[in-house]
This record gives sequence, C-alpha cells and structure tokens, in this order.
Amino acid sequence: MNKQAINVLFLCTHNSARSILAEALLNHIGKGRFKAFSAGSSPRKNQRPNPLGLEVLKVAGIPTEGLRSKSWDEFALPDAPVMDLVITVCDNAAGEVCPFWPGHPATAHWDYADPSAGEGSDAQKLEAFRQTLHAIHRRLELLVNLPPASLGKLLLQNSARDLAGA
Repeated sequence: MNKQAINVLFLCTHNSARSILAEALLNHIGKGRFKAFSAGSSPRKNQRPNPLGLEVLKVAGIPTEGLRSKSWDEFALPDAPVMDLVITVCDNAAGEVCPFWPGHPATAHWDYADPSAGEGSDAQKLEAFRQTLHAIHRRLELLVNLPPASLGKLLLQNSARDLAGA
C-alpha cells in the first residue's frame, strides 16, 4: 500500500458540498500518496457540486476540474477503483447501509456541519463553506503527514478514526 497511492472515498448524502470539498482538497494536498474520490448515498437528479463550494475551492487555489456529484453505486461496480479508506463526512451517510466495497477498505466517520444548509446572506453562506473547508483541511493535513508505517490497512483505519477527534 505504501508504494502506490492510497485511494480514499468521501461519502455524504448528496455529494454536493462536504464530500466534494474533501475530494478536491485531498487530491490537492495528498502529495501523490493519496487519490481522493467522492460520492453520495442519494444525490438528487441532476445534482451538481454546490457553486459556493466550487468558489471557495477556487479562491483557495484548489483545482475544481472534473468534480461532479455522483452516486456511491459507481464505486461498488467491478471496474471501480478499489478503495483503501472510506470516510463519511455527514451523519446521514454514516447511518445508512453502505454498499459492499471491494477490497474491504478501512472506514471512519468525520462529521461536519452542512455548509449549504444555513440561512443568511451570500457572504455568510460563503463563509460557512470556507469554515468547512478549513475544518476538513485540518484533518486531512494530519492524514497526509502520517508516517508510512501508520498507513497499513488496520493502522489506517485506527489512524483515520483517531483523526475524527482532531
């Protein structure tokens, strides 16, 4: 696992905000050691990444090309990339029955408030997305800086779950 990228799948309900932010951010800071993906348990018809999330990513200098909302069913297909770690980033997705993940990946739950659920001005909504990106960044910085010895399959699960409290 240490020689090739560690595949990480971030899950949320609609795959429009938190999981998209986490995917883009980990691919940006992962130092080639990680390859991030995201999906939703029940994305809405014609679901797209939240424009405020995309704006926050762009302002932070994080590429947004190729980001799209998709169902987690894509990652349970035989030709899907095998995940090493699956992280739910909202309580709704954490409580749902997940598909069978090929390869039996490590799992963890990192809960973040939904930045798209708040009321307020456009500036306040944008700030909610910025705060969520910052919170995700704190945990992902810890993950990407774990020593290689902490990234074996069982240790990866323990390490990722420990970061839930970070």
